[in-house]
Amino acid sequence: MKNIVPEQARVYLPVVGCDEVFPVGRVYCVGRNYAEHAREMGDDPDRDPPFFFTKDASCVVPASLSETTHITYPTATSQLEYEVELVVAIGKGGSNLTLKQASEAVLGYAVGLDMTRRDLQAQAKKKGRPWEVGKSFDESAPIGPIFLKNAELDERVKEAEIGLKVNQELKQISHISHLTWSIEEVLCKLSEVFELRPGDLIMTGTPENVGAVKVGDEMLAWVEHLDKICVKVTD
Repeated sequence: MKNIVPEQARVYLPVVGCDEVFPVGRVYCVGRNYAEHAREMGDDPDRDPPFFFTKDASCVVPASLSETTHITYPTATSQLEYEVELVVAIGKGGSNLTLKQASEAVLGYAVGLDMTRRDLQAQAKKKGRPWEVGKSFDESAPIGPIFLKNAELDERVKEAEIGLKVNQELKQISHISHLTWSIEEVLCKLSEVFELRPGDLIMTGTPENVGAVKVGDEMLAWVEHLDKICVKVTD
């Protein structure tokens, strides 16, 4: 059979240390998975279970570790905000995973940005509507190369510093150990409602002090042991 329209291009992320690439499938995001960020957004982190939303795979922008990556300021918003996140790449699928199976499902890790049209998200929340308009838009997920998991990296990442600067000014700083729900717990909960598949990406949540950027601003985002990405907002 022939396609009636051209097939959309698939997004691939490079993998550090090898010639293979990671074909991006689905992108799941965890809402308010750091206590202080949950509080700044008006939630009670001690009471709320993890919840999930999605970005389309086409939102992913492969971000270089050595060069500045450019994203365009999106349409329909006047409040584009950054959220630095640890990204988990899934190598094995499954439903209703145990903690051990969840750990084995992880192929590797990367640093990413969950860019958000906060004003549109707030309007949607106020009316009880889905968040996609505020979250799932073009170039809303710059993500660096994937670092393959091994025992040493796994332990280091779980204690790693995570942070973000805008124009060299520190904005976000925390540690992965401050996640309300651990990586394995997130995967277990997510696999209760979706069957995870190889190629899925999980954005695990952002620390407190999210904020807005404008055209010309440059964001430096990092997770310790996973290097850093530099992303500039353009017209």
